[in-house]
Amino acid sequence: MHRESHAIERVGWLRAAILGANDGIVSTASLIAGVAAAGTAPQAILLTGTAGLVAGAMSMAAGEYVSVSSQGDAEKADIAQEKHELATDPDFELEELTQIYQQRGLSRPLAEEVARELTAHNALDSHLRDELGLNHAMRARPVQAAAASAASFSVGAALPLGVVFLVSGPSLPWAVSGASLTFLAALGALGAWAGNAPVARAVARVSFWGAFAMAATIAIGSLFDAAVG
Repeated sequence: MHRESHAIERVGWLRAAILGANDGIVSTASLIAGVAAAGTAPQAILLTGTAGLVAGAMSMAAGEYVSVSSQGDAEKADIAQEKHELATDPDFELEELTQIYQQRGLSRPLAEEVARELTAHNALDSHLRDELGLNHAMRARPVQAAAASAASFSVGAALPLGVVFLVSGPSLPWAVSGASLTFLAALGALGAWAGNAPVARAVARVSFWGAFAMAATIAIGSLFDAAVG
């Protein structure tokens, strides 16, 4: 049987991976640029960036796991409710499914026939899909989401952190910012390609907010350096 591949099937792990990598680049680059602009010693800059990578990866994993687990709990509650309703009032559930298909454009007789056929085949799946909008591609997967977020954050954060080993001195904030904007543009293009979305819009979006975040932290670091100096 021919099976088409759609971008929606990748949305769970793709969203977590893109979010994690983007956050890793922006937060770590901003952190490094800010402390470097404040005139911090190279060893302290490296320590700050490394701590940001580890803390950020753990935070992303925990946050993603808790968030997606909450989604999963809601899905389980809805599934249990549908099972109960199908067991206790199947006629009402059949009528509910019929009306759903009528609202989608089917005539009453055809809607009744479709509802009966699908109920006989798999009543629960039919209600989860057509009444609640739940399908296997969109189901909550907390462990997968947490692992994708932590791994992608670490990879993203490692990119600006690597610049610290190559550049030092007053030019470091600008070198980190420039390199990170390049990384963000590449990430935006990759995410758009994987999700079959317009590339230019994705690149512009991530680059703008990344530049804004890094400019803000550089300004704060520079003000702190001037105040201390």
